[in-house]
Amino acid sequence: MADVTLRRILLVAVGGTVGTAARLGLGLALPDAGGFPVAVLIANILGAFLIGVLAARLPASTDLRLMLGTGVLGGFTTYSAFMTGTLALWSHAPVLAFAYAAGSLLLGLCAAALGLRLGTPRTGAAS
Repeated sequence: MADVTLRRILLVAVGGTVGTAARLGLGLALPDAGGFPVAVLIANILGAFLIGVLAARLPASTDLRLMLGTGVLGGFTTYSAFMTGTLALWSHAPVLAFAYAAGSLLLGLCAAALGLRLGTPRTGAAS
């Protein structure tokens, strides 16, 4: 069973506060463009990439990965805003809503894979 302590819970809570505040800042800096949730798309793709880098660089059990991954990036990315943004688009632009949903999933997958690839330490020297 995972080592759940008050300290680790607080690490996630503090990280989540930072990540959520960063997402709010991004949303204020990049308001929806014609109903298209630009900030949510950017937060989710960037978050997927950074979670990939963290997964490649830090062991799962470290406090730093818990705070940055589960806390900061968990607070920064948002599935619920992704879904509500998709539904809001659907009411007036169903094709765009479908493209947004499919594109978000594909780009998120690619971003996470790229983060894992770039974050994985290289072994051996290139000649």
